[in-house]
Amino acid sequence: MPKNKKRAKVQKSGAGLVASRPPTDDEYDTADNISTVSALSDDTGSTPDSVGDEVDETSSQELFEDKLKEYIEGTTQKSAQGRKNCLDEIKKALSKCYLYDFLMDRKVTLSDSLTRCLRKGKGDEQALAATCFCLLFTQLGTDIEDIFNEIRPLMLTLMADNSVNLKARSKCALALAISSFLACDEIEQVKSVMKALEDVFRNSYRKGDKSVPTHNPETCSFHSQALQAWCLLLSIAPGFIVNDIVSSHLVKLSDLLYSKDLDIKISAGETIAMMYELARETNEEFEGDDIDNLCELLKNLATDCQKSQARKERKQQRSSFRDILRTIEEADVPETCVKFGSEQLILNSWVRKKQYDTFCQVMGPSINQQLQFNELLREIFDLGPVIPVGTVKTKLSKHERNMYKAAAFKARTKARSKHRDKRSVTLNGF
Repeated sequence: MPKNKKRAKVQKSGAGLVASRPPTDDEYDTADNISTVSALSDDTGSTPDSVGDEVDETSSQELFEDKLKEYIEGTTQKSAQGRKNCLDEIKKALSKCYLYDFLMDRKVTLSDSLTRCLRKGKGDEQALAATCFCLLFTQLGTDIEDIFNEIRPLMLTLMADNSVNLKARSKCALALAISSFLACDEIEQVKSVMKALEDVFRNSYRKGDKSVPTHNPETCSFHSQALQAWCLLLSIAPGFIVNDIVSSHLVKLSDLLYSKDLDIKISAGETIAMMYELARETNEEFEGDDIDNLCELLKNLATDCQKSQARKERKQQRSSFRDILRTIEEADVPETCVKFGSEQLILNSWVRKKQYDTFCQVMGPSINQQLQFNELLREIFDLGPVIPVGTVKTKLSKHERNMYKAAAFKARTKARSKHRDKRSVTLNGF
């Protein structure tokens, strides 16, 4: 067999491994050795390619699953540091690989272990357990709704408990939002979670005398996380709930724009932009009660020149609030293209952007692999069925790219011009 053809087979097998397991340092060497042995066998003609590849992949998968089983069992040991190490390895495995079948067979065992770590652990151990729950829900979704109903009261209690480590409370807020987003069909339960999240970030609202509360960085990070989690659930709320929330919360969230913490300000600004986007789905002329003062405040944040801020933070603030201001004034949403494998995901709305940002926070650098192979995420972002590796060309032709850009530009211009015409008429008083 020609060497080029053989190399293609080895590469395809490797891609399959990436989709199903996280490689460790030892296994990188193993993969290299396997490739070398396969290449030598090809020259001598002593080993059939298909049999060799299948054995290699099967043995590597079994090795990986055996190690993951050990880590799950390791969460019951007496050593707190040992439990944290095992939780960290479980987190890495679930973030890098789509393991639906493996987890479905062990969902009760794993959830019991994670629940035990949440109840009896402290600080980092609780934070890691909550993160693993996020990843478990992202892998299995509605298939573990019963587990969500069991764990929800505990997470609500931990998030509201001032004696619990702030990092653990922050991760519980994220886990509650992810689990409600993916595995909860009861709107009243979702509303109760949103109420609990608001009880957290409302402590950053301005006081009665309009003074801005001061919090340490860890508390600000917790409030920002709770606001982002609340925003995720708002993105899937029915229209009648969205209208009620916009009416009652638009002014309150504007208070957060005065915060001294950059993350809280940006999270509040993006949430307000998403509110306008959702409100205009039912009322194209929606402007809110005090759009003039809101736009003035956003303009100040988009042109802020305070020397007290680091240069990087000033740049991030200006860029974010320019996009937010354009959305409110012109209904113009920034568009981002995320490329992964041979595919791409277009983020052309604040709803989709906030959802994508949340899953990025959960998955970290492995988000592209999850988008490529995780069926649940592909359904959420309308990516269609999983595309087998090697069946699609990796690059569009120049003509195809131009046609796609022209169609996107035409649709975007048509949507924006309608609102701009109405806005222009309103501003000129006709």
